[in-house]
Amino acid sequence: MDLAVFPLNTVLFPGGVLPLRIFETRYLDMVRRCMREDQPFGVCLMLAENPGVSAARVCEVGTWGRIVDWEQRSDGLLGITVMGEQRFRICRSWTQPDGLNMAEVEELDWPDEVTLPREYEPLAGLLHRLLQELPEPYRLLQGDLQRAGWVSARLSELLPLELPQKQMLLEMDNHLNRLQLLRETMLGDT
Repeated sequence: MDLAVFPLNTVLFPGGVLPLRIFETRYLDMVRRCMREDQPFGVCLMLAENPGVSAARVCEVGTWGRIVDWEQRSDGLLGITVMGEQRFRICRSWTQPDGLNMAEVEELDWPDEVTLPREYEPLAGLLHRLLQELPEPYRLLQGDLQRAGWVSARLSELLPLELPQKQMLLEMDNHLNRLQLLRETMLGDT
């Protein structure tokens, strides 16, 4: 599958919500195309900015998402809300003449959901409190606080973690290991 790739300084997880302001022509064109054709685009963590180089270096694992809402903002920019759907790995990448980053990707399965073990219920409680405080568009986040994958993904997105750590959490293939690492990080055990 070929995807447009949006290099960003954030990590999107399946089921997550990402508000974006779009102003560059290449990304405005990408958004129009994605909306017209109901196509997803990939979000990848940018590894490093290369001034003067159009192709940004990105992590090879990202999440594709779909535009679920849009608005013309008061500052004149286009605002979109993206809902993360599926992890992927970049097989090969290239840059189009307009500067848009493209990639051939393979789908990476998200591990099957498991019930949240009792020992991680305090993390679900923390997530519940965080979700009550979040503004729009984060109220689009719908999930079950008894599902380990959903809780671990939302906490990975919302907690103030370093970007490389968020990327590592995205790449993990075990929800309980992700929860354990989050708990250790919060307790200062790492």
